[in-house]
Amino acid sequence: MWRSRFLDQHAHLICVGAGFRKKMPHEETLAMYICECCILSQRRIGMVGASVTAVARLKKDYSKLLKDPVPYVLAAPLHSNILEWHYVIRGAPSTPYEGGVYHGKLVFPPDFPFKPPAIYMLTPSGRFQTNTRLCLSISDFHPDTWNPAWTVSTIITGLLSFMNETAPTLGSLTSTDSEKRALAKKSREFNLKDRVFCDLFEDLANEIRTELAEERSRDAAEDAAIQEMNSSRRSGEEGDYSPLTYNIVVLAGVVIIAFAVRYVILAAQEEN
Repeated sequence: MWRSRFLDQHAHLICVGAGFRKKMPHEETLAMYICECCILSQRRIGMVGASVTAVARLKKDYSKLLKDPVPYVLAAPLHSNILEWHYVIRGAPSTPYEGGVYHGKLVFPPDFPFKPPAIYMLTPSGRFQTNTRLCLSISDFHPDTWNPAWTVSTIITGLLSFMNETAPTLGSLTSTDSEKRALAKKSREFNLKDRVFCDLFEDLANEIRTELAEERSRDAAEDAAIQEMNSSRRSGEEGDYSPLTYNIVVLAGVVIIAFAVRYVILAAQEEN
């Protein structure tokens, strides 16, 4: 559900510039008209600085992501800058990241796709350092191995795959699975403190708030049930111990009396 709402929320971005409709100018001013439309379109969503090729390619990649999303991943450009994308990775089942929500960003160069983007992880995961450029074959650390045919989908798929591995790289961390699971539990609340995360992935942020509220209510109910159970157990144990103590005292008294009687009998026999 969070994915479908996200797609509805951001689908309008692929139509940027569609509202610039003018009467076709004379042939001699055609080049100026095209340039003007490009600048207006870029300014409308903060794309000044990006090449026309980069803008067209990123819009195409975004359209592809909406139609064919990558499992466990959301990604979208900032409304103010198409060269800066933010992504969210949901921890896959049967991994130390299960239940975690990991926010990061991709910073594309103005001449993308001819050069690769910088890749950052912003949420503590135990796998990557935060706010640090990651050295991956799909990042700006390796322009020599970059393939311009690689799309945003290719990049985030490669990042997700590398995250689930243990190979070291510049910007990676070494941690135990238990440490990763602990960070996964904290990741949702961590992301809710990030304004960009909450603005760009608003529906997901609201879903996380609902999840956390339900979990707190459930935990409170479970704690109350455990306390009630412990209280009942203590009451039962106290009730069990009272007769037992009484029986021990009675038995001790009987033994003492028996020894006293035996002593009297033995003493009488000695006198006789």
